Amino acid sequence: MKIQVNTDSSVKGDQRLEEFVQEVVGRKLNRFRQHLSRVEVHLRDENSEKGGPDDKRCMIEARIKGLDPSAVDHKASTVEAAINGSVAKMQQALDRKIGKRKKHR
Repeated sequence: MKIQVNTDSSVKGDQRLEEFVQEVVGRKLNRFRQHLSRVEVHLRDENSEKGGPDDKRCMIEARIKGLDPSAVDHKASTVEAAINGSVAKMQQALDRKIGKRKKHR
C-alpha cells in the first residue's frame, strides 16, 4: 500500500508532517493493506492566513483493488486532528465496502 501526501501552498508539507501522515495512515489502515493499492492524503488550510475554527481539511482517497475508490474528508482546527478524523472515517468506509464484498462471495 503506497501512501501519497499532497499539500497546497497554505499547508507546510515538511518532513515531520510526511512522517506523521505515513505513521498514522499506515498504522490505522494496515489491516486493509491487502485490499489497497494506494492511499492519497490531501491537506489544505481552507482559510489560509485568515485562520478560524475548523479550517484545516484532510481528504483521503483509498484506491481499492477491484472496486471504485473511496473518499472521505474531515475538518478540524489542526492538521493533525483533521488527519486523525479523516483516517477514522476511512476505517469505517473501508469496513463497510470491503465487508460487503466479502459477504457477496
